[in-house]
Amino acid sequence: MASTTQTETPPARPGGRSRPRPTGRLGDRIFLGLSQGSGILLLVLMASIAVFLSYRAALAISKDEGNFFTTFDWNPAGSPPVFGIAVLLFGTVVSSIIAMVIAVPIAVGIALFISHYAPRKLAGPIAYVVDLLAAVPSIVYGIWGALVLVPYLEGLNLWLDQFFGWTYVFEKTEVGVARSLFTVGILLAIMILPIVTSVSREVFLQVPKMNEEAALALGATRWEVIRLSVLPFGRSGVISASMLGLGRALGETMAVATVLSPNFLISLHVLNPGGGTFAQNIAAKFGEADAFGRDALIASGLVLFVLTLLVNGAARLIIARRKEYSGANA
Repeated sequence: MASTTQTETPPARPGGRSRPRPTGRLGDRIFLGLSQGSGILLLVLMASIAVFLSYRAALAISKDEGNFFTTFDWNPAGSPPVFGIAVLLFGTVVSSIIAMVIAVPIAVGIALFISHYAPRKLAGPIAYVVDLLAAVPSIVYGIWGALVLVPYLEGLNLWLDQFFGWTYVFEKTEVGVARSLFTVGILLAIMILPIVTSVSREVFLQVPKMNEEAALALGATRWEVIRLSVLPFGRSGVISASMLGLGRALGETMAVATVLSPNFLISLHVLNPGGGTFAQNIAAKFGEADAFGRDALIASGLVLFVLTLLVNGAARLIIARRKEYSGANA
């Protein structure tokens, strides 16, 4: 008499779906335990990182004679020690915003071209090149930026100053090479472009063909099909892709350190040389810092950690508010 393995089906959830629960097989119990253990391990690791950063940061901030959030100086080795993150926070946010403003529209355009406009023989090689760019090490981008991008941006900076200097933001008030937050933003845009493009392309390729064919049958143009069918369906995916790119832009280290001429001044003139970011400051000063200086750098790393969590949390809230596009009802 053949034995059968039964599964008990719990009551249907509010969405009308029920999930069978395995009760008998050893492999199912092992897989369930490993899955739950992996999720718990991830939470433990995140909590451990947060506790470590918070403890070391508290040791440093307790001895800081300046205001940690508003001080424009970084001198933890001084007597008394004075350091703050105002310049680093400003530089990190401004350079990341510049990168997102440049990269996201271009990435979405490339993704739409590959998925809906380019012939198949052309779409494959372009997609391969885009994916290959995502694997280039950041130090390579940094060297290219220092040797090629910085010299060639001199002309662009003068043009922006001449025609858009009235905006105050693009007014160049200091003489110097283009080692500014604007240059950093352009370099970061180039670096995050492959990530945003690749994820957006895969999302656009998942659009149901019936939706597109129905729109075309009703007389819609190719752009109307994209505007009414493709972009709404892929909205949450584009947001997720943008957040992935923003995460890399916020934490980028070597490329920024290679291109930027750091100083501890805040200026809304983004073309002027100078500025700083969290990751660049940690990479530049960690090797020469003493024990207390490392604690101060860890304190700045804690702020970057919290900033990254807030960005990802905001992205999840945006996607959750648009459940019809997030796959929650699938």
